[in-house]
Amino acid sequence: MANSASGMAVHDECKLKFLELKAKRNYRYIVFKIDEQIQQVTVEKVGGPEQTYNDFTNSLPADQCRYAVFDFDFTTDENVQKSKIFFIAWAPDTSKVRSKMVYASSKDRFKRELDGIQVELQVTDPSEMSMDIIKGRAI
Repeated sequence: MANSASGMAVHDECKLKFLELKAKRNYRYIVFKIDEQIQQVTVEKVGGPEQTYNDFTNSLPADQCRYAVFDFDFTTDENVQKSKIFFIAWAPDTSKVRSKMVYASSKDRFKRELDGIQVELQVTDPSEMSMDIIKGRAI
């Protein structure tokens, strides 16, 4: 099922929830975690369309790695409403080294399963995904 070269298997629910976020905009964000017991990436939490960026950042554990996608709405300088889907690899400095290694080695394979990601951020500290950074990367 999973081996060290390809990373973890990806639970079907991850792909289904991502498609709903992308196509139907049912969610503002999705947080994924690796379940090492079953060697699979699973959905940990979803945030509804009314959720804010603060709700999203507060949903990430302070000392554990996660993957997440966030649907960021913004208005361009030309006053055009746009949206970009961010993939965030959350690996706080306080998380365990083994966890960081597992998430790092599985990231590319997992990201390939989510077709439609427009921006990727590697984050080790909340300051690295401030709203200013998100806005700057979206434009």
